[in-house]
Amino acid sequence: MVDMGFFDLRSTVSRFRFFAVLEALSWIGLLVGMAFKYLPADGNEIGVKIFGPVHGTIFILFVITALLTARELGWSAKTTLLALASSIPPLFTVVFEIWAVRTGQLGELSAPDARKDSPAASPIAS
Repeated sequence: MVDMGFFDLRSTVSRFRFFAVLEALSWIGLLVGMAFKYLPADGNEIGVKIFGPVHGTIFILFVITALLTARELGWSAKTTLLALASSIPPLFTVVFEIWAVRTGQLGELSAPDARKDSPAASPIAS
């Protein structure tokens, strides 16, 4: 069977990772849209009109996925609140996801087998 890697959304944990990254990317889009709206003298609102609803939808999906993941993995209230709070500042969902993998909070993604295949674990070619 073909390994789909990042886009393999069959487990709750992999869906959590997917939506964490997607939420961060939508934040970037919204921030760029806001820059084009407010920085030039004659700002253009199209970026906010596009990325506002996109980010809002992905935000809701992330929160739902975080709650499902917390229930499935038996996260403590502190870890669950950190996951939910990470969706508020830009890009913090990815920071939380990295922390959760390193501390063993994401089950199968935190397993030693999953980490050995990550780019960070591979030696840098010289």
